[in-house]
Amino acid sequence: MRFFDLLGLLLVQVLWGFHWAVLKFGLKEFPTLLLMGMRFAIVAALLCPFFRISRKQLLPVFGLSLTFGTLNFGLMYAGVAHLDASTAAIIGQAQVPFAAILAAYFYNDRFGWRRLAGLALSFLGIILIVGEPRIGGNFIWVACILGSALAAAFGNIQIKALGPINSFALSGWIALFTAPQMLLASFCLESGQWQALANSTWRGWSSLCYTVLVVSIGTYYLWYPLIRRYPVNQVMPFTLLVPVFGVVSGILMLGETLNLRTLLGSVATIAGVATIVLRRPDAGKPSPSART
Repeated sequence: MRFFDLLGLLLVQVLWGFHWAVLKFGLKEFPTLLLMGMRFAIVAALLCPFFRISRKQLLPVFGLSLTFGTLNFGLMYAGVAHLDASTAAIIGQAQVPFAAILAAYFYNDRFGWRRLAGLALSFLGIILIVGEPRIGGNFIWVACILGSALAAAFGNIQIKALGPINSFALSGWIALFTAPQMLLASFCLESGQWQALANSTWRGWSSLCYTVLVVSIGTYYLWYPLIRRYPVNQVMPFTLLVPVFGVVSGILMLGETLNLRTLLGSVATIAGVATIVLRRPDAGKPSPSART
Protein backbone atom coordinates (compact mmCIF):
# COMPACT_ATOMS: atom_id res chain seq x y z
CA MET A 1 0.00 0.00 0.00
CA ARG A 2 1.31 3.44 -0.91
CA PHE A 3 2.32 5.62 2.02
CA PHE A 4 -0.15 8.43 1.30
CA ASP A 5 -2.97 5.90 0.80
CA LEU A 6 -2.13 4.48 4.21
CA LEU A 7 -2.27 7.97 5.70
CA GLY A 8 -5.62 8.54 3.98
CA LEU A 9 -7.04 5.34 5.44
CA LEU A 10 -5.89 6.29 8.92
CA LEU A 11 -7.27 9.83 8.55
CA VAL A 12 -10.69 8.48 7.57
CA GLN A 13 -10.82 6.27 10.68
CA VAL A 14 -9.86 9.21 12.90
CA LEU A 15 -12.54 11.43 11.37
CA TRP A 16 -15.20 8.72 11.65
CA GLY A 17 -14.17 7.93 15.23
CA PHE A 18 -14.21 11.55 16.41
CA HIS A 19 -17.67 11.96 14.88
CA TRP A 20 -19.17 10.23 17.95
CA ALA A 21 -17.96 13.02 20.25
CA VAL A 22 -18.53 15.89 17.80
CA LEU A 23 -22.12 14.73 17.33
CA LYS A 24 -22.76 15.25 21.06
CA PHE A 25 -22.24 19.01 20.68
CA GLY A 26 -24.95 19.24 18.03
CA LEU A 27 -27.35 17.08 20.02
CA LYS A 28 -26.95 19.37 23.04
CA GLU A 29 -28.15 22.39 21.05
CA PHE A 30 -30.67 21.04 18.53
CA PRO A 31 -33.62 18.66 18.90
CA THR A 32 -32.54 15.22 17.70
CA LEU A 33 -34.92 14.84 14.75
CA LEU A 34 -34.37 18.43 13.62
CA LEU A 35 -30.60 17.92 13.60
CA MET A 36 -31.01 14.79 11.49
CA GLY A 37 -33.39 16.52 9.12
CA MET A 38 -30.98 19.41 8.60
CA ARG A 39 -28.08 17.03 8.05
CA PHE A 40 -29.85 15.04 5.36
CA ALA A 41 -31.37 18.10 3.70
CA ILE A 42 -27.92 19.70 3.28
CA VAL A 43 -26.34 16.44 2.06
CA ALA A 44 -29.13 16.05 -0.52
CA ALA A 45 -28.73 19.65 -1.69
CA LEU A 46 -24.98 19.18 -2.16
CA LEU A 47 -25.03 15.78 -3.88
CA CYS A 48 -28.32 15.19 -5.74
CA PRO A 49 -27.83 17.90 -8.42
CA PHE A 50 -24.56 16.26 -9.48
CA PHE A 51 -25.26 12.54 -9.02
CA ARG A 52 -28.38 10.96 -10.48
CA ILE A 53 -30.01 7.54 -10.16
CA SER A 54 -32.27 5.71 -12.59
CA ARG A 55 -36.04 5.57 -12.23
CA LYS A 56 -35.98 1.86 -11.42
CA GLN A 57 -33.69 2.60 -8.49
CA LEU A 58 -36.00 5.18 -6.92
CA LEU A 59 -38.23 2.71 -5.04
CA PRO A 60 -35.35 0.58 -3.65
CA VAL A 61 -33.52 3.75 -2.55
CA PHE A 62 -36.69 4.98 -0.86
CA GLY A 63 -36.79 1.66 1.01
CA LEU A 64 -33.19 2.26 2.02
CA SER A 65 -34.15 5.69 3.34
CA LEU A 66 -36.49 3.98 5.81
CA THR A 67 -33.95 1.50 7.18
CA PHE A 68 -30.50 2.90 6.40
CA GLY A 69 -31.64 6.49 6.88
CA THR A 70 -34.53 6.99 9.29
CA LEU A 71 -34.21 3.90 11.51
CA ASN A 72 -30.41 3.66 11.49
CA PHE A 73 -29.61 7.30 12.14
CA GLY A 74 -32.76 8.08 14.11
CA LEU A 75 -32.02 5.40 16.67
CA MET A 76 -28.29 6.18 16.66
CA TYR A 77 -28.81 9.89 17.31
CA ALA A 78 -31.29 9.13 20.10
CA GLY A 79 -28.83 6.77 21.75
CA VAL A 80 -25.83 9.09 21.40
CA ALA A 81 -27.84 11.95 22.91
CA HIS A 82 -28.23 10.01 26.18
CA LEU A 83 -25.09 7.83 26.40
CA ASP A 84 -21.38 8.54 26.57
CA ALA A 85 -19.91 8.88 23.10
CA SER A 86 -17.33 6.20 23.89
CA THR A 87 -20.03 3.76 25.05
CA ALA A 88 -22.13 4.39 21.94
CA ALA A 89 -19.09 3.96 19.68
CA ILE A 90 -18.35 0.49 21.08
CA ILE A 91 -21.95 -0.74 21.21
CA GLY A 92 -22.43 0.49 17.64
CA GLN A 93 -19.97 -2.18 16.52
CA ALA A 94 -22.84 -4.66 16.95
CA GLN A 95 -23.55 -3.86 13.30
CA VAL A 96 -20.81 -6.30 12.29
CA PRO A 97 -22.14 -9.43 14.10
CA PHE A 98 -25.67 -8.47 13.06
CA ALA A 99 -24.50 -8.23 9.43
CA ALA A 100 -22.86 -11.65 9.73
CA ILE A 101 -26.09 -13.19 11.07
CA LEU A 102 -28.20 -11.61 8.33
CA ALA A 103 -25.71 -12.71 5.67
CA ALA A 104 -25.97 -16.26 6.98
CA TYR A 105 -29.76 -16.07 6.62
CA PHE A 106 -29.98 -14.35 3.23
CA TYR A 107 -26.85 -15.73 1.53
CA ASN A 108 -26.37 -19.04 3.36
CA ASP A 109 -22.97 -17.98 4.65
CA ARG A 110 -21.56 -20.72 6.83
CA PHE A 111 -20.15 -19.98 10.25
CA GLY A 112 -16.83 -21.59 11.06
CA TRP A 113 -15.84 -21.94 14.67
CA ARG A 114 -13.71 -18.78 14.51
CA ARG A 115 -16.61 -16.61 13.33
CA LEU A 116 -18.91 -18.17 15.92
CA ALA A 117 -16.30 -17.38 18.57
CA GLY A 118 -16.11 -13.82 17.22
CA LEU A 119 -19.89 -13.46 17.47
CA ALA A 120 -19.90 -14.73 21.04
CA LEU A 121 -16.97 -12.53 22.06
CA SER A 122 -18.42 -9.36 20.54
CA PHE A 123 -21.79 -9.85 22.26
CA LEU A 124 -20.05 -10.72 25.53
CA GLY A 125 -18.18 -7.43 25.33
CA ILE A 126 -21.41 -5.52 24.77
CA ILE A 127 -23.01 -7.29 27.75
CA LEU A 128 -20.05 -6.25 29.93
CA ILE A 129 -20.46 -2.62 28.86
CA VAL A 130 -24.24 -2.64 29.35
CA GLY A 131 -23.78 -4.04 32.86
CA GLU A 132 -21.54 -1.12 33.83
CA PRO A 133 -23.11 0.92 36.69
CA ARG A 134 -22.96 4.17 34.67
CA ILE A 135 -25.55 2.78 32.26
CA GLY A 136 -28.01 2.61 35.17
CA GLY A 137 -31.57 2.61 33.85
CA ASN A 138 -30.58 3.80 30.38
CA PHE A 139 -31.17 0.42 28.76
CA ILE A 140 -33.65 2.00 26.34
CA TRP A 141 -30.82 4.10 24.86
CA VAL A 142 -28.56 1.07 24.63
CA ALA A 143 -31.43 -0.64 22.80
CA CYS A 144 -31.55 2.35 20.43
CA ILE A 145 -27.87 1.90 19.52
CA LEU A 146 -28.37 -1.84 19.04
CA GLY A 147 -31.49 -1.17 16.94
CA SER A 148 -29.48 1.29 14.85
CA ALA A 149 -26.80 -1.36 14.31
CA LEU A 150 -29.42 -3.90 13.23
CA ALA A 151 -31.04 -1.41 10.84
CA ALA A 152 -27.63 -0.60 9.35
CA ALA A 153 -26.86 -4.30 8.91
CA PHE A 154 -30.19 -4.84 7.14
CA GLY A 155 -29.45 -1.79 5.00
CA ASN A 156 -26.28 -3.51 3.82
CA ILE A 157 -28.41 -6.38 2.50
CA GLN A 158 -30.61 -3.88 0.64
CA ILE A 159 -27.57 -2.14 -0.85
CA LYS A 160 -26.18 -5.43 -2.12
CA ALA A 161 -29.53 -6.26 -3.73
CA LEU A 162 -29.60 -2.82 -5.37
CA GLY A 163 -26.62 -3.66 -7.57
CA PRO A 164 -23.99 -1.26 -8.97
CA ILE A 165 -24.65 2.39 -8.10
CA ASN A 166 -22.50 5.46 -7.60
CA SER A 167 -21.78 5.82 -3.89
CA PHE A 168 -22.30 9.58 -3.79
CA ALA A 169 -25.56 9.20 -5.72
CA LEU A 170 -26.72 6.62 -3.20
CA SER A 171 -25.80 8.87 -0.24
CA GLY A 172 -27.45 11.90 -1.81
CA TRP A 173 -30.73 10.26 -2.76
CA ILE A 174 -31.08 8.41 0.53
CA ALA A 175 -30.63 11.82 2.14
CA LEU A 176 -33.23 13.36 -0.17
CA PHE A 177 -35.86 10.81 0.89
CA THR A 178 -34.83 10.79 4.56
CA ALA A 179 -34.79 14.56 5.14
CA PRO A 180 -38.58 15.13 4.83
CA GLN A 181 -39.26 12.10 7.04
CA MET A 182 -37.06 13.57 9.79
CA LEU A 183 -38.34 17.13 9.44
CA LEU A 184 -41.96 15.97 9.51
CA ALA A 185 -41.24 13.80 12.56
CA SER A 186 -39.56 16.77 14.25
CA PHE A 187 -42.62 18.96 13.54
CA CYS A 188 -44.96 16.34 15.04
CA LEU A 189 -42.89 15.08 17.97
CA GLU A 190 -40.52 17.87 19.04
CA SER A 191 -40.86 21.44 20.20
CA GLY A 192 -38.63 24.49 20.50
CA GLN A 193 -37.06 24.15 17.07
CA TRP A 194 -37.05 27.89 16.31
CA GLN A 195 -35.67 28.70 19.75
CA ALA A 196 -32.91 26.15 19.29
CA LEU A 197 -31.97 27.63 15.91
CA ALA A 198 -31.99 31.17 17.34
CA ASN A 199 -29.97 30.30 20.45
CA SER A 200 -27.51 27.82 18.92
CA THR A 201 -23.80 28.55 19.18
CA TRP A 202 -20.81 27.93 16.96
CA ARG A 203 -20.41 24.52 18.61
CA GLY A 204 -23.79 23.31 17.39
CA TRP A 205 -23.30 24.61 13.87
CA SER A 206 -19.74 23.29 13.76
CA SER A 207 -21.05 19.87 14.75
CA LEU A 208 -23.56 19.99 11.89
CA CYS A 209 -20.91 21.15 9.41
CA TYR A 210 -18.55 18.37 10.53
CA THR A 211 -21.29 15.78 10.07
CA VAL A 212 -22.19 17.00 6.59
CA LEU A 213 -18.94 18.20 5.03
CA VAL A 214 -16.37 16.02 6.77
CA VAL A 215 -18.22 12.77 7.53
CA SER A 216 -20.97 12.50 4.91
CA ILE A 217 -18.92 13.83 1.98
CA GLY A 218 -15.23 14.39 2.73
CA THR A 219 -14.36 11.01 4.22
CA TYR A 220 -16.08 9.16 1.41
CA TYR A 221 -14.20 11.23 -1.15
CA LEU A 222 -11.09 9.65 0.37
CA TRP A 223 -12.57 6.24 1.18
CA TYR A 224 -14.21 5.12 -2.07
CA PRO A 225 -11.10 5.41 -4.30
CA LEU A 226 -9.15 3.35 -1.75
CA ILE A 227 -11.86 0.68 -1.70
CA ARG A 228 -11.59 0.48 -5.50
CA ARG A 229 -7.77 0.51 -5.50
CA TYR A 230 -7.11 -2.19 -2.90
CA PRO A 231 -8.71 -5.54 -1.97
CA VAL A 232 -11.56 -5.12 0.51
CA ASN A 233 -9.96 -7.52 2.97
CA GLN A 234 -6.90 -5.26 3.01
CA VAL A 235 -8.91 -2.10 3.70
CA MET A 236 -11.80 -3.19 5.95
CA PRO A 237 -9.63 -4.14 8.97
CA PHE A 238 -8.73 -0.45 9.29
CA THR A 239 -12.36 0.24 10.27
CA LEU A 240 -11.65 -1.57 13.53
CA LEU A 241 -9.88 1.65 14.57
CA VAL A 242 -13.16 3.63 14.44
CA PRO A 243 -14.42 2.57 17.90
CA VAL A 244 -10.92 3.07 19.31
CA PHE A 245 -10.88 6.68 18.11
CA GLY A 246 -14.49 6.99 19.25
CA VAL A 247 -13.40 6.16 22.80
CA VAL A 248 -10.40 8.51 22.52
CA SER A 249 -12.67 11.32 21.27
CA GLY A 250 -15.02 10.89 24.22
CA ILE A 251 -12.13 11.07 26.68
CA LEU A 252 -10.35 14.04 25.06
CA MET A 253 -13.32 16.17 23.99
CA LEU A 254 -15.99 15.33 26.57
CA GLY A 255 -13.98 14.33 29.63
CA GLU A 256 -15.42 10.81 29.68
CA THR A 257 -13.74 8.11 31.73
CA LEU A 258 -12.98 4.48 30.97
CA ASN A 259 -13.12 2.08 33.93
CA LEU A 260 -11.86 -1.50 33.97
CA ARG A 261 -15.21 -3.14 33.15
CA THR A 262 -15.82 -0.85 30.18
CA LEU A 263 -12.24 -1.36 29.02
CA LEU A 264 -12.60 -5.15 29.15
CA GLY A 265 -15.94 -4.96 27.33
CA SER A 266 -14.43 -2.70 24.68
CA VAL A 267 -11.47 -5.01 24.11
CA ALA A 268 -13.75 -8.07 23.90
CA THR A 269 -16.14 -6.36 21.47
CA ILE A 270 -13.38 -5.11 19.16
CA ALA A 271 -11.61 -8.49 19.27
CA GLY A 272 -14.85 -10.28 18.38
CA VAL A 273 -15.59 -7.83 15.57
CA ALA A 274 -12.02 -8.22 14.29
CA THR A 275 -12.45 -11.99 14.15
CA ILE A 276 -15.68 -11.63 12.16
CA VAL A 277 -14.27 -9.01 9.76
CA LEU A 278 -11.09 -10.96 9.05
CA ARG A 279 -13.03 -14.19 8.43
CA ARG A 280 -15.96 -12.60 6.59
CA PRO A 281 -16.95 -13.69 3.07
CA ASP A 282 -17.81 -11.00 0.51
CA ALA A 283 -21.58 -11.33 0.90
CA GLY A 284 -21.53 -10.17 4.48
CA LYS A 285 -19.10 -7.27 4.32
CA PRO A 286 -20.59 -4.18 5.90
CA SER A 287 -20.99 -0.89 4.12
CA PRO A 288 -18.85 1.72 5.86
CA SER A 289 -21.53 4.42 5.56
CA ALA A 290 -23.52 2.65 8.25
CA ARG A 291 -21.00 3.64 10.79
CA THR A 292 -21.41 7.35 10.28
